[in-house]
Amino acid sequence: MIFLGAKTNKSISDTCYGHRIGFIDPNMFDMKKALLILLPLTLTLACNRSTLPAIAPDVITEFTANDTDDPAIWIHPEDASKSIVFGTDKDTQGAIYAFDLEGKIIEAMTIRGVQRPNNVDVAYGFRINDSTYTDVLVFTEREKQQLRMYAIPEMKPLDQGGFPVFEDATSPEQRLPMGIALYTSPIDSSLYAIVGRKSGPLEGYLYQYRFSADSLGVRSDFVRKFGKFSGEKEIEAIAVDDEKGFVYYSDEGVCIRKYHAEPNKGNNEISCFGGEHFLADIEGIAIATYNTGEGYLIVSNQQKGEFNIFSRNTNEFVKALNLSTMETDGCEVVTVPLNDTFVHGLFVAMNDEKNFYFYDLGKLGLE
Repeated sequence: MIFLGAKTNKSISDTCYGHRIGFIDPNMFDMKKALLILLPLTLTLACNRSTLPAIAPDVITEFTANDTDDPAIWIHPEDASKSIVFGTDKDTQGAIYAFDLEGKIIEAMTIRGVQRPNNVDVAYGFRINDSTYTDVLVFTEREKQQLRMYAIPEMKPLDQGGFPVFEDATSPEQRLPMGIALYTSPIDSSLYAIVGRKSGPLEGYLYQYRFSADSLGVRSDFVRKFGKFSGEKEIEAIAVDDEKGFVYYSDEGVCIRKYHAEPNKGNNEISCFGGEHFLADIEGIAIATYNTGEGYLIVSNQQKGEFNIFSRNTNEFVKALNLSTMETDGCEVVTVPLNDTFVHGLFVAMNDEKNFYFYDLGKLGLE
């Protein structure tokens, strides 16, 4: 039989591409021709896998049912050791899993029956009314073409079933939300969602929505569309630096693009950087921020099996790390101590084995 890139429970751990492999019926192919194609490809990919020292995770979560993608970290306001990691599990019968800091699933806080949840983010102190504020979890529900919002830690829906997105798009694929990042404006504390999609135009790929609440409940209002797209691959990973007011997103085959997150600062691109440091797909972005004003962008170099580190202030490349994950999509980071395991903060990376990896941030050697 011939091995090809479908995912199964059998793996070749020393192939540098890191894909799972499956069986193809040899009757479908000319064996010699297939081997002539596959052998050079395998050798090429083997040369591209990371050769950096592998950094092991401190915690590996329990398995999800389908296909992990993107994490978000909620810091408990009274006891950081009770903080929660949320993670999407993509499928028509998907879920937003909740994990404790030991990687155990918290069933009471897990949201099930979601139609292909893709990416997720959290925000703190969203105003419900003059006397009520709540932390929120917001995620994309791709197959329903909408955003969902839940209060944390009650896990109560606040969205009356969902907020539609990309309503003016003419192509069905351009209405399928994928990436999301929340932005809390330092100017007026408005909460925004910046949302990407499965496919989109060369200009105006991202849409920005403002959340607000009144006596009728929470609403989502379209604010603007912005963001260039190369036309290669897709845009999924989005991250916002609230303090500095920048939004970053991965134009997967080209570069990391940078814009102002504040709508009134315009739609002009600030920069397009870093592409030369990636083997193929530029994926998840996490932003580590420190009280000194320093910080780092941590970006998944998916096919290389590495994470590239860029300066938060200059966006210059700093270094690469091998965190021993496979085919990482989403990642997230917080820089405050949480417990005895995560004394320097927590970095979370999706791993392509239906789980997430947790690291004490000190292992990344950023400070």
